[in-house]
Amino acid sequence: MENNSILFFVAVGVVVIVASIAVYHVMRYLRGSIKLFLSRTAFSAGESITGYFDLVTKKAIQGNQLLVTLIGTQVTRQYHNGRTVRRSQEIYRDERIIEQSRSYPAGYSARYDFDMTAPQVGPQNAEASSPMGRALVTALRAMNHTQDYFEWKLEARLDAEGVDLANAKRVSINMTNTGS
Repeated sequence: MENNSILFFVAVGVVVIVASIAVYHVMRYLRGSIKLFLSRTAFSAGESITGYFDLVTKKAIQGNQLLVTLIGTQVTRQYHNGRTVRRSQEIYRDERIIEQSRSYPAGYSARYDFDMTAPQVGPQNAEASSPMGRALVTALRAMNHTQDYFEWKLEARLDAEGVDLANAKRVSINMTNTGS
């Protein structure tokens, strides 16, 4: 009997979590949407990232900020004893405020253009700036079964009272250091 009650509470917990997620997405959908458009998704360091997004509201929304953000995350994967450990850390954030606080009426629709520059991030340490240093860092990572890479995303967001409207696209930024 005890196992059945534990199973029952676990099932109820899962149902509550799934229902909460569904309600959140329905509320977000009923408020409106943001659709993000980019002419391309691969860039080199220093290149211009241009695009636009369409904001459509279905209900009146009090917005705190309308912004576009480029977010860079460094991901480290380490393989040890047949297991993979994945760690990530945000290392770059460039926010562009498109509009400050304002009210958006029900049925509002507008297109917003943006232009950002892909970051030019140099080597993290002096050893990695020379060919010998890069080879040493690569060899040490191979011995430790470690893989590092960057993930980038561009996000358009209406930070609003209640549920935000947002849309994001993954982008690639070539961070190769061509100056050596």
